Amino acid sequence: MTPPPFHLAFPVDDLAAARRFYGELLGCPEGRSSDRWIDFDLHGHQIVAHLAPEAARARASNPVDGEDVPVPHFGLVLDMASWQALADRLRAANQRFVIEPTVRFAGLPGEQATMFLLDPAGNALEFKAMADPARLFAKN
Repeated sequence: MTPPPFHLAFPVDDLAAARRFYGELLGCPEGRSSDRWIDFDLHGHQIVAHLAPEAARARASNPVDGEDVPVPHFGLVLDMASWQALADRLRAANQRFVIEPTVRFAGLPGEQATMFLLDPAGNALEFKAMADPARLFAKN
């Protein structure tokens, strides 16, 4: 069964920068928009950048496998080939990473390739790929 698409609305301080980051860099097709928000199609999921410069986020992190993972964050679980292609595209665009593309939990049920980056407004995104996709929710 295919899961339903999720919807996520998040604040940005510059819609043109959001359009370049999500539309051009990440390749998310643009949907509806106004002068205050833009819908993007993130692999079938609806994410909406809302112009809300006053909603700047305080940054926090939690330690995970020796790295400081930004909280909150959102993203996708991709297949390994798509994850690698995205990592290559981001590196070629000189994208700065919060956590460089890496493998965490090596040899454990949750082994995954992961990378973290910030959008121009400071929203944290994670893209990951499981070594064994069937183990996405596996316990150690």
